[in-house]
Amino acid sequence: MSAVVEVRFKGNRKAYFTWPFDAPLALHDPVIVEVERGQDFGRVSALGAVAARKCGSGCSGCQLAGSAAETPAAAAALPRIVRRATPADTAAAERLHAEEEEVRRRVMAQVRKHGLPMKVSDAEWQWDRRRLTVYFTAEQRVDFRALVRDLAALFHTRIELRQIGARDEAKRLDGVGRCGRRYCCASWLPELRPVSLALAKDQHLSLNPSQISGGCGRLLCCLRYEHEFYVQARRRFPKEGKTLRTAAGVEKVLAVDVFRETVTLRAESGDTRVVSLERLAAELERASRA
Repeated sequence: MSAVVEVRFKGNRKAYFTWPFDAPLALHDPVIVEVERGQDFGRVSALGAVAARKCGSGCSGCQLAGSAAETPAAAAALPRIVRRATPADTAAAERLHAEEEEVRRRVMAQVRKHGLPMKVSDAEWQWDRRRLTVYFTAEQRVDFRALVRDLAALFHTRIELRQIGARDEAKRLDGVGRCGRRYCCASWLPELRPVSLALAKDQHLSLNPSQISGGCGRLLCCLRYEHEFYVQARRRFPKEGKTLRTAAGVEKVLAVDVFRETVTLRAESGDTRVVSLERLAAELERASRA
């Protein structure tokens, strides 16, 4: 049975292929793979069972979605790795990557010429030069048919313009976050999950956009990391704003601290106090018996 292999390309783009040969591959090996129109160059980023699990769980638009991608039929549905890349192949790929910034500038010049409301983020050559993919962001739908014709005449290849979101742009271009480390989306985060303002509210974080937004201008991906802990922990506490009958009488819950396990209460007289969750539970139990 052919092994499933995850291959990464420029900009953290990845795809899954089969390795039909007996000689084993290793991580980071350069390979030439089959693509829709020709061949492309990438590097191995996962192998065997690990790649099969990632393929089965990470796909959403193919027949492997939700499967382990380990059956012969599933593996046969994947494109294949043509061969290991030679040093000459690697050198050719590096030359293409070196040209891509100049290509991006030339594309930007054409965008300005056509007066299109779009920002060109990146350009990527296919290894065999049969396709040039241009990634861009835009706030609205863009009619770029005339632009594609001019670019095809300029670069003499098939042109694909692909619109991406701000978070996908950050993942593709990489950078350093406010924490001083590489963007999670570009270094290790397997998928970009939705992040809403409710996550910050649940964790009692500042709602100032400048403090909870990443380099992409969208809410930080890391707002999701501890959210489940907060949801589970807060179930043990009374809801803020709720009125309780305690040993001190009728009191209203002002705030809870899930780390210190304390609750701030305010009595009808206006006096406030901070009690531990354990003590509050005991008071509520005694009050219910009285």
